[in-house]
Amino acid sequence: MSSTQPATIWDGRRFGITIGSVALVFLAAIEAMAITTVMPVIATDLHGEVLYAVAFSSTLATSVIGMVAAGIWNDLRGPRAPLTTAVVLFSIGLVVSGIAPDMYTFVAGRLIQGLGAGGQIVSLYVLVARVYPSFLHGKVFAAFAAAWVVPSMIGPFLAGAVAELSHWRWIFLGVVLLTVAAFVLVTARLRGVSLSAEDDAPTGDLPTRRTILNRIGLSIIVAVAAVGIGIATEAAPQVGWILALLCLAAIGIAIRPLLPAGTLRARRGLPSVILIRGLLAGAFFASEAFIPKLLIEQFDFRPTTAGLALTLAALGWSFASFLQGRYGDRLGDTRIVTISVALLLTGVVLLTAIAALGALPWLVMFAWGIAGCGMGFLYPRLSVLTLAYSNPSNEGFNSAALSISDSAGSAIIIALVGLASLTVPLAGSGFILVFGISALVLLACLFPGLRLGSADTAQRVSGRGL
Repeated sequence: MSSTQPATIWDGRRFGITIGSVALVFLAAIEAMAITTVMPVIATDLHGEVLYAVAFSSTLATSVIGMVAAGIWNDLRGPRAPLTTAVVLFSIGLVVSGIAPDMYTFVAGRLIQGLGAGGQIVSLYVLVARVYPSFLHGKVFAAFAAAWVVPSMIGPFLAGAVAELSHWRWIFLGVVLLTVAAFVLVTARLRGVSLSAEDDAPTGDLPTRRTILNRIGLSIIVAVAAVGIGIATEAAPQVGWILALLCLAAIGIAIRPLLPAGTLRARRGLPSVILIRGLLAGAFFASEAFIPKLLIEQFDFRPTTAGLALTLAALGWSFASFLQGRYGDRLGDTRIVTISVALLLTGVVLLTAIAALGALPWLVMFAWGIAGCGMGFLYPRLSVLTLAYSNPSNEGFNSAALSISDSAGSAIIIALVGLASLTVPLAGSGFILVFGISALVLLACLFPGLRLGSADTAQRVSGRGL
């Protein structure tokens, strides 16, 4: 896609593709903001309080399967067919959750939705690698992050208003229609565009049938074990923790072949990029999942006002992502990691203090806005580094590994803090434990965070030129 004019993500040959891809991210953002806001209402309506954390972790868990399958499929055939399949599964899951008569059916819909969500994000990452030159990747991911701006402004309030004035089911059913429209836009803009790799991968680099089956089988084990941690909340605390630890061990064994070698040991370079993504996502989304619950149950907020914390966080995320896309190379990865972790810790520590004191609930909005800025600085940077460390023969695998770490880390930590909150629920101490665990995970981010390498080094490793 060369041109005599300076290449941008908005130039004539890429404009439609950028708009279509951002539209899909926009819809995913709407759904994510909505479900976090109204989950307390859904859990009460469907008498499924004990499955509160599972409703979040289930989608993240099965997304691992979708990511692995999509990663293999993308490497073999390109992103077009995997993206189509992913959108279909995502839409089916939304419908099932939207018409669910009980919490178990609702969770089943979330499981299906996760398959599609995982495949969609990996396919979009590979789409970016195939359509845009490497020096535009940072700007594309900044645009993806910016696609959260409008959802962050209207998503939580709109979801709360729909739940209060009509019914939460229309949130899911409405997103289905918009998702279909966004997908039609994407496919129309991609018509006639070649999505093949710049150079064909050597035959030896392609996964064998046995490797494919092994990866998918391992991803199923990871997903089942992650859901198992959430289901452990239904057992007595003593039994639940034993089950959770067994599931955690199973995940640790099964996930290793799905990630670059050395990821769990924080080896310098791509493995540390993948590891910090999972830790970062787990700490942030585990805290965020319990913020509306804290405001509604402990401080009697309405769903519309409880969602304001998520709004400010997403706005902070988008603003910081814009700054990262503009000045990230100048700041360098070490400074970005330090700034991001400091901002996230500030937000989580403030949440812990609010839960402990049982006062100043409006400070939650400010605290989570700061945390959102921390995510915006670092999160898209990790996507850029992953593609920089990749070449056409492993873009699908590496993109899937990044997303697997993201989802598995979130699913595991959300499930564990959910179990912790049910084990120690008195006088707000369950919330203190939730935010305290997240703070410890954020501190752990510093070790891989200082071993990321740099974009220039990554380009040399992958063989891509800047």
